[in-house]
Amino acid sequence: MPSLDDLRKRIKSIKSTQKITKAMKMVAAAKLRKAQENAERGRPYSEKMNNIILNLSNNITDKENAPKLLAGTGTDKVHLCAVLTADRGLCGGFNSNIVKKARSFFDKIIAEGKNLKIITVGSKGYDQLKRIYGNQIIDKISFKDSKIANYLDAEIVGKKIIELFRKNEFDVCTIFYNQFKNVITQIPQDQQLIPLKSTEVKENSLEDNYEFEPEEDEILSNLLPKNISTQIFKAMLENSASEQGSRMTAMDNATRNAGELVDKLTIHYNRSRQAAITKELIEIISGAESL
Repeated sequence: MPSLDDLRKRIKSIKSTQKITKAMKMVAAAKLRKAQENAERGRPYSEKMNNIILNLSNNITDKENAPKLLAGTGTDKVHLCAVLTADRGLCGGFNSNIVKKARSFFDKIIAEGKNLKIITVGSKGYDQLKRIYGNQIIDKISFKDSKIANYLDAEIVGKKIIELFRKNEFDVCTIFYNQFKNVITQIPQDQQLIPLKSTEVKENSLEDNYEFEPEEDEILSNLLPKNISTQIFKAMLENSASEQGSRMTAMDNATRNAGELVDKLTIHYNRSRQAAITKELIEIISGAESL
């Protein structure tokens, strides 16, 4: 049974932790608003770019000579998966949910006898995947020094993927991230970037008719690499908002749990102190009576 001094020290320690978690919750709440706005602003742009590319691809007459980034290599034997997670922890199940979604996809690919290659963007994803899929991880990228998600970081990842594709290192590329819904809910997503899946574009986009100059295939050759970086940037914005929302929820729960634990320990401390005082009084009275 812990002594009164041990209980005092533990209560003091938990109160200090509670102050830290409360401060982290307030910081996450302050960052969440800006991150949520950025994520919501990025969605229409990325969707519209996908719509334009779909319209362009539908107008190409010579499908066999279409850009490979759009049409693919004609096979799906080698899959490249980019797992986008955070570089920091203490954000609940944010990182674990993305990795869980990715691992389910990895196991399916391996079960089908296909080759798997992985790029991790964020140290937390690498830490969780390296134990099982260490041999399949071909690169790890971290942006610890970047305070917010930015297009330059997304372009680094996009250029890396395009470079590998041009070297015929893979046939299909898929990214994994968390889509922000609200503070409590973040939905793990997988999005195929290469080749572009037409099912990922809204059906009403087909109603838009454009006249293009120069030719469609020439525009696509310039637009497709930019679209890959744009989709990655959108995923990073979604991740940023999801991370802050998940951290805010986790720190709120931690603060509340710390408060409940302090209350329980305080009751335990008061009871132990009362028992000690009662014991001392009994000893004094018993000693006085014996005299």
